[in-house]
Amino acid sequence: MTSEESDFLRRKQISLRGLPEIDSVKEVINNFNRHLHYTCAKDRNVATNKDFYFALANTIMDKLVGKWIRTQQSYHKQNVKRVYYLSLEFMMGRTLSNTMINLMLEGACDEALYQLGLDIEELESEEPDAGLGNGGLGRLAACFLDSLATLGYPAYGYGIRYEHGLFNQAIINCNQIEKPDSWLTYGNPWEKARPEYTIPVKFYGHTRKIGDRVEWVDYKTVIAMPYDTPIPGYKTNTVNTVRLWSAKSPKDFDLSYFNHGNYIEAVLDRNIAENISRVLYPNDNFFEGKELRLKQEYFMVAATLVDIIRRFKVNKTSVPDCKEELYSDFPEKVAIQLNDTHPSLAVPELMRILVDEEGLSWDLAWKVCKGTFAYTNHTILPEALERWPVSMIEHVLPRHLEIIYLINHFHLEEVRAKFPGDDEKIRNMSIIEESGEKRINMAYLSVVSCHAVNGVAAIHSGLLVTSLFKDFYELYPGKFQNKTNGITPRRWLVLCNPSLSHLITEKIGDEWPTQLHQLQNLKEFVSDKTFLQQVFKTKQENKRRLAQYVADTYGITLNVGSMFDIQVKRIHEYKRQTLNLLHVITLYNRIKSSPNGEFVPRTVFFGGKAAPGYQTAKETVSLICHVANVINNDPIIGDKLKVVFLTNYRCSLAEIIMPAADLSEQISLAGTEASGTGNMKFMLNGALTIGTLDGANVEMAEEMGMDNIFIFGMKVEDVSQLWADGYDTRRYLARLPELQLALNQIRAGVFNPAEPHKFSDFSDNLIANDRFCVIADYEDYIKCQEGVSELYMDWIKWTEKCLLNIASAGKFSSDRTIKEYADEIWDIQPVQVDLNPPKE
Repeated sequence: MTSEESDFLRRKQISLRGLPEIDSVKEVINNFNRHLHYTCAKDRNVATNKDFYFALANTIMDKLVGKWIRTQQSYHKQNVKRVYYLSLEFMMGRTLSNTMINLMLEGACDEALYQLGLDIEELESEEPDAGLGNGGLGRLAACFLDSLATLGYPAYGYGIRYEHGLFNQAIINCNQIEKPDSWLTYGNPWEKARPEYTIPVKFYGHTRKIGDRVEWVDYKTVIAMPYDTPIPGYKTNTVNTVRLWSAKSPKDFDLSYFNHGNYIEAVLDRNIAENISRVLYPNDNFFEGKELRLKQEYFMVAATLVDIIRRFKVNKTSVPDCKEELYSDFPEKVAIQLNDTHPSLAVPELMRILVDEEGLSWDLAWKVCKGTFAYTNHTILPEALERWPVSMIEHVLPRHLEIIYLINHFHLEEVRAKFPGDDEKIRNMSIIEESGEKRINMAYLSVVSCHAVNGVAAIHSGLLVTSLFKDFYELYPGKFQNKTNGITPRRWLVLCNPSLSHLITEKIGDEWPTQLHQLQNLKEFVSDKTFLQQVFKTKQENKRRLAQYVADTYGITLNVGSMFDIQVKRIHEYKRQTLNLLHVITLYNRIKSSPNGEFVPRTVFFGGKAAPGYQTAKETVSLICHVANVINNDPIIGDKLKVVFLTNYRCSLAEIIMPAADLSEQISLAGTEASGTGNMKFMLNGALTIGTLDGANVEMAEEMGMDNIFIFGMKVEDVSQLWADGYDTRRYLARLPELQLALNQIRAGVFNPAEPHKFSDFSDNLIANDRFCVIADYEDYIKCQEGVSELYMDWIKWTEKCLLNIASAGKFSSDRTIKEYADEIWDIQPVQVDLNPPKE
């Protein structure tokens, strides 16, 4: 890109954001220079882009702090009910751009940096992604925080400040290599340490009974240190808080070791304690029952509950002598949402605090707990459900095991009363699993203990009450709800796709980022050819941006006129990247057999990380890369087909990918994906979807109409019938020669001749144990893809459907989801934050 083009694009971006006021630009320049000198201790001659980034971040923080303080003062003054969102994962991505947009400072900062001779995009790229999550669950939590602040709800996020987030992925010799994500290496300008609120957290030891009370004794202690990050709402005064806990040793060096010259022993205890917040576990759809993970979960909820109770007591105008009276209105001031079962140890922990430390009766403590907690389920996959060994809980958290047994005792009494004489029902509904090694089913504990349980898409919530929690639904039919997931349009359209945002604003006004249903007004322009040309042109610009990234990163030149067919998500068998790859191989074989035939050119993008211990997923990544190498270097194929594996998929990369997609691959087996949110991001940015009737795809199809989405494959009931009839992959293979050929090529090493037997087991295992019905859905998938190619040749019809997708995306705002939670589960109200000068 020439300097003239770069200057033009920079000026264009400024125009899209509106002309900044001269005074605000001067203020940004002055504060930027002040922070460069006094915070970074640098001048322009020696400062690096990292220094400039920190100076800009601190300049933005100056604008945040006043609103942040005022928000907390408003909550305290009005003594409002607050919601606490507990999540082991928050995939926040980058903060700088999102904060500038929400504070309406982007134009002023852009112009100020331009006048200083700096490129704002270069500074934005200096910020590492805060990848404190594995995927959808952590990204959903981040979207929810944005919506809570934008809507003005009094809310706090709580999690762990992992020193190392989700690993960085590298591809070396077509194999995934995991490298540490040291996102805190240079510090984090967005967080504020709060050492005054450190909390001791106990582990191990044993219990003893003293009269009617139980004491937890001989325990070991780890200190939880909180770090707060502000979460600003969009065009509001509300700035909420996400508080992340870091593990610290409760003591300094053991001098007896140190004085004898053994430095390693002197710091050993500190390292063991601080390991709790050292690294994020990289498996979010596969349960690993490891002690460190258990300690992470308890560490977070224990520190959080002490913090919540402290805040609850501070807001009491008068503290009654009677503890029963003090806590009787706890659920009227506190709502706690468990984001999956990872924080579910909060239930026995709150019971322990209320009964053992505060002296409440069991019945009142249980009433408080049930009125306070709500639980969101994110999966029905058996391998993802948390089931902790009783022996491990007994070792690490002895008092909590006793409390869980008591909860289960009273729960089973209720089951017996409802279903007298039904011993099988009692066994099936017990929180303690007795068969084999005794385990605690954390999903069952959550259902029993919470006043509301929700799934995250209509089909998923339906499966919960008909399969996973069927017996519990019979016992508690009023508990179960659906809350279809959503995404924040501020990050996933305003930030990542400013050109399209500008087009939309020109047509329907500027309220849609907080009133996403207004996108439906775009439907009246579906026959406006001039507007369709503008939408098409915007898509091409975004495709060029992604193509430039690919050229710079991998040295691959792409045909921007080709269909950009994209599947980016964690690598997992149920997400069926293998099905997509079989289609790629089928296209390759068709082009090879008829090189002069008419083919719609495609560039197929894969992206996602495989959990380090998930061998099949890592083999899938490797196979994709081998296939890509063969196809991309075959002169017969040329520009008709390219395959790109986008390494180290993360939030900031998704912000480049989503606007550039023509086709979004959402092809999980029906009944396995809880919701998905990537599907919504692609839809909002004008990609068409090819997918199964799974997760939120079902509701997307309802919103846009079946004519505007490519649906293929079995439905949930078809999958059940297939297995009931005895699924035999060979019956399909016998009539699908193209599929046979593709699998034989994989088995024979056509795509990796240097190691011809590397994937023979991969192919054979798919035939022998096709758990996610890749082979059964292959034929319909190929036919559906042929329909995609046919439509793509008509750019007007394709763009019409793109526009209808955008116009139908209003339901999938996380603002809508949060309002449903607030009204139907949390019973909280928005709070007006007043920014009048504080009174002394």
